[in-house]
Amino acid sequence: MPSLKDLKNKIASVKNTRKITKAMQMVSAAKLRRAQEAAEAARPFAERMTAVMTALAAGVGTGEGAPKLLAGNGRDQVHLLVVMTSERGLCGGFNSSIVKLARLRANELVAQGKTVKILTVGKKGREQLRRDWGHTFIGHVDMGEVKRVGYVNAQAVAREVMAAFEADEADVVTIFYNRFQSVIAQIPTMKQVIPATFDGDATTALYDYEPSEEAILADLLPRSIATQIFTALLENGASEQGARMSAMDNATRNAGDMITKYTTIYNRSRQAAITKELIEIISGAEAL
Repeated sequence: MPSLKDLKNKIASVKNTRKITKAMQMVSAAKLRRAQEAAEAARPFAERMTAVMTALAAGVGTGEGAPKLLAGNGRDQVHLLVVMTSERGLCGGFNSSIVKLARLRANELVAQGKTVKILTVGKKGREQLRRDWGHTFIGHVDMGEVKRVGYVNAQAVAREVMAAFEADEADVVTIFYNRFQSVIAQIPTMKQVIPATFDGDATTALYDYEPSEEAILADLLPRSIATQIFTALLENGASEQGARMSAMDNATRNAGDMITKYTTIYNRSRQAAITKELIEIISGAEAL
């Protein structure tokens, strides 16, 4: 049975922890609003970009003359997985869900006899993948100093993956991230960016393009890849803050429950000690 002093120290320690988790919850709530607004503001542009690219890709096809980023290099052997996670922890299962999806995909590819390479964006994903997949790492993008994700950060990642594709070091590039749905729901997402794939409706309108569709595609495809990566980073940012806010709220509630439990034990132990002392005093008085 812990002493009264030990229980008092435990209660004080848990109270300090609750202050920290409550503060982190409030900070995440403030950051979430900005991150959510940024992610939602980027969606219409990304959707419109996809619609335009779908129409262009449908007109060009994947035959001779099609840009390499659209048609691919004719091989499907080397897969580059871009795993985008956070730089910091204490955000529940946010990072684990992304890493789990990436692991499943990597295992599928290896079972098919494919070669897997991994580019990590964010420290936490790299730490979780290092043990089993460290030998497949080809690079890392550190986002620790980035206070607010910008398009320039997405361009840096896009240049790295396109350079690997152009150098025939990767045949297929897939990104992994969490799509923000709500504070308590983030959807692990896998999306192929090279060769480019578009799921939009190409039959909604007919356009005449000047210059040629091939020339426009060659110029827009790199921007489209950067846009998809930028959208994924924004979705990740909102998902991270939502997951952290939820995790810190749960931690604060659990700390409150622990304080209540330890306080009850402390009061009972203290009352038992007082009762014991009174009995000893009364017994001593009666002996006299």
